[in-house]
Amino acid sequence: MGKEQMTSEFLMAKLTESKVHFERALDCKHTEFDDLYPYMIEHPQFFWYKRYVAWSELLTIVKLCNELDIDWKPMFSVQQAEYIERRVMSGKVLDEWYEKNDSKEHVG
Repeated sequence: MGKEQMTSEFLMAKLTESKVHFERALDCKHTEFDDLYPYMIEHPQFFWYKRYVAWSELLTIVKLCNELDIDWKPMFSVQQAEYIERRVMSGKVLDEWYEKNDSKEHVG
């Protein structure tokens, strides 16, 4: 296996982890962030900050994919890819990430 293939597979795995992390934060589910900062659960701004951290991680992995010419967009809907390209996490991103918000469970 060549180094380029390993890099691509590695980054795609990290992108998948990052997407799941963001979606778990979006759904207010447990993430590794909760383990790092358990005291923050007591503070109302915790969930916003947790989402911000997960969003930043996702953007960082996407930036690396872009720099290495690795196509990350197939892992996301067209709308999600547009949100990521705009780089700004807004209420719209939080409200419309799933596009059809008719399910109570988004992340398994």
